[in-house]
Amino acid sequence: MPVYLDHAATTPMSAEALATMTRELARTGNPSSLHSAGRRARRTVEDARETLAAAAGAHPSEVIFTSGGTEADNLAVKGLYWSRRAEDPARTRILCSAVEHHAVMDTVEWLEQHEHAEVVWLPVDSTGAVELDAVRAEIERDADSIALITVMWANNEVGTLQPIPGIVELASLHGIPVHSDAVQAFGSVPVDFRASGLAAMSVSGHKLGGPVGVGALFLGRAVKLTPVQHGGGQERDVRSGTLDTPAIAAFAAATERASMDLDGEGKRLAALRDRLIAGVREAVPDAVLRGAEGSGRLPGNAHFTFPGCEGDSLLFLLDLAGVESSTGSACTAGVPRPSHVLLAMGLDEETARGAQRFSLGHSSVDADVDALLKALPDACQRARQAGMAGHESSIQTAGTVARRAAAGPA
Repeated sequence: MPVYLDHAATTPMSAEALATMTRELARTGNPSSLHSAGRRARRTVEDARETLAAAAGAHPSEVIFTSGGTEADNLAVKGLYWSRRAEDPARTRILCSAVEHHAVMDTVEWLEQHEHAEVVWLPVDSTGAVELDAVRAEIERDADSIALITVMWANNEVGTLQPIPGIVELASLHGIPVHSDAVQAFGSVPVDFRASGLAAMSVSGHKLGGPVGVGALFLGRAVKLTPVQHGGGQERDVRSGTLDTPAIAAFAAATERASMDLDGEGKRLAALRDRLIAGVREAVPDAVLRGAEGSGRLPGNAHFTFPGCEGDSLLFLLDLAGVESSTGSACTAGVPRPSHVLLAMGLDEETARGAQRFSLGHSSVDADVDALLKALPDACQRARQAGMAGHESSIQTAGTVARRAAAGPA
């Protein structure tokens, strides 16, 4: 059976979530209907809302159910921008970290291209953490022109936790709303929406043992947000659409399970992660850990760059050996590209191409780490050989092209 080390992409459904979803799928009822089946579905949704609120330190009315983290990010970023700009047309600036997930990054770029937003990409240090001095400088430059600030709680690639309290403190002095994509953090580290001072926070079900296709936006009760889609006025008239009762109930079951022993599970995964990191460093001495050390990163995240390796080649070779991991990089139109996160951290393209992310979750055990450490040295060596062969082939191709160009037309 393959060893699964890609929990940051999606983690297996918990037994509690699977049982809950199976039960609810056998029932009928639209939670907006007034008959008995509808009222039963509504109770299920509202119970789930209370469960999520309790786990995230929020009021139940602050939980807006969505189809996942991507929709929650779009709703928060676009909705806050439109609402703030409607109040004051001068508010066109968006401060956004340079290491955001594409759900936020692409949304911000769309607003720049279509809605006259001016985007300020906040720099990060070598661990991937946003530099507070840069946030302070942008606010002091012209606070009144800022529509919102959006910075993720924890990075999905290198696992670095962001200085959310410091960012919110700087923004709150000028009444600037802050949104955070907490998709990777929620269910992995303590997250308290009320204490954070955030205006909005996005989470997703399939990152903590729930089903794919359901998430939530935590939205402060006093926060004004322009809807992205319109219809029946569900979810505070912020997110219209018939609610997926089975998925929502399963999301709540997974959340409850994850929050029951968040500290204990976090310590277990951190110990497993540290063992993995130490083992990789011993097996491949020139591998470089990326992101913050220790408690500054997600407990289940270990991200390395392997000099001389193409990340995709290493991924496929590990996959052939029965170990499933991730490069964490984007691929557009079939063309591999180095991670924008690693480039923002100061790595050059060649180094960034050697990335590999190993992420642990609730089903991870010591045997998974053992399997990786056994397979990694040979996979890494073969990936380097493939990389050198590809490099030599590129040089030969370039030389042939140059010679033909020098010879002139035939």
